[in-house]
Amino acid sequence: MKQRVLLVMVLAAGLTGCSTVGGWFGMSDAKTTLVKPAELTAFKETASLTRMWEANVGKSAPYQFSPATDGQGVYAAGKEGHIVRLDLATGREMWRIDAGRILSSGVGVGEGLVLVGTPKGEMLAYHAANGQLAWTAKLSGEILVPPVAANGMVAVRSNDGNVWLFNAQDGKQRWVYNRVLPSLVLRVPGNLLLTDHALFVGYPGGTMVALALNNGAPLWEASVSVPKGATELERITDVTGQIAADDHVVCAAAYQGRVGCFDQANGNPIWVRAFSGLGGVDMGSHYVYAADEHGTVQGFDTVSGANPWKQDVLRDRQLSTPLAVSKYVAVGDYQGDVHLIRQEDGALAGRTTTDGSAVPGQMLALKSGLIVQTVNGGVYAFRIQ
Repeated sequence: MKQRVLLVMVLAAGLTGCSTVGGWFGMSDAKTTLVKPAELTAFKETASLTRMWEANVGKSAPYQFSPATDGQGVYAAGKEGHIVRLDLATGREMWRIDAGRILSSGVGVGEGLVLVGTPKGEMLAYHAANGQLAWTAKLSGEILVPPVAANGMVAVRSNDGNVWLFNAQDGKQRWVYNRVLPSLVLRVPGNLLLTDHALFVGYPGGTMVALALNNGAPLWEASVSVPKGATELERITDVTGQIAADDHVVCAAAYQGRVGCFDQANGNPIWVRAFSGLGGVDMGSHYVYAADEHGTVQGFDTVSGANPWKQDVLRDRQLSTPLAVSKYVAVGDYQGDVHLIRQEDGALAGRTTTDGSAVPGQMLALKSGLIVQTVNGGVYAFRIQ
């Protein structure tokens, strides 16, 4: 087990009797680590991040929140229950509501809905147009990742391993998929990926599952990683963070395991490489991008898995999931700095600041920019030039 990771994690009781290990920005913060993050150094900037607007939705710790868009507005939420819709172009507040309870995940957007989850397993669906409550659903455990919506469906997972599918229109349950988890898991579950053909889910133990949309039956299971080691801590190898896909392959990464891409039709591996990370992956036109547990950002060829570059100048800065946007890969760090890396060769291209607090969730790509949400609740829109 890698000692640096253990130093920034704490044990917590899970809702189903198993134990969970807190992640980077969950139940601990950067001040608990004994390893000094890399200092930022000057470099020749070839791209700029110009701030277009900013807003605030409230603090998020110990949870992770990410902004989302439906192409018309930007939606964001904070732990204390505030949910906002902001104008995409100007950041002007279109509506703000108070959910009246603590939130633990969000936001998901789709099918005219804004979706958030609570520590008590409640999923709340609001109308995106006006913020009015559309329907609610009760799950069997805490919700730690944003629900997803598409094609008349809403999918959500609870932290006990169960995955649920609902009708987007009325919240009627279609099915629930149950899975027994290992006795010790990370408190950084994998996000859901909902496509036209399947619902992809990453699980503790290194498994990724494709679920049928009509009944929730597994179409296939793939081993992103295989548990190894003599102790339970050493054998943790959960598929965490974001899953990415194109029309043919689906890609994921595991802690203390591997990163790889798999055939969407049958789950057969296209390629896998040794890797350990917590944030998952994103996909550009030619490469899959991931940041390992030490903050080294890497590009992998989507077809072959070749690893043409690694960028380690941000080592141990507790990076967010890489975001492929324009010609760059963007990552946020524990001090709220946002960095641009060139997709073609991994060279640093640009940098900007936010409010000094961590960027824990996924950033949101725009046509020519990105949106960032920080632990302190700042929501920032940047144009890339």
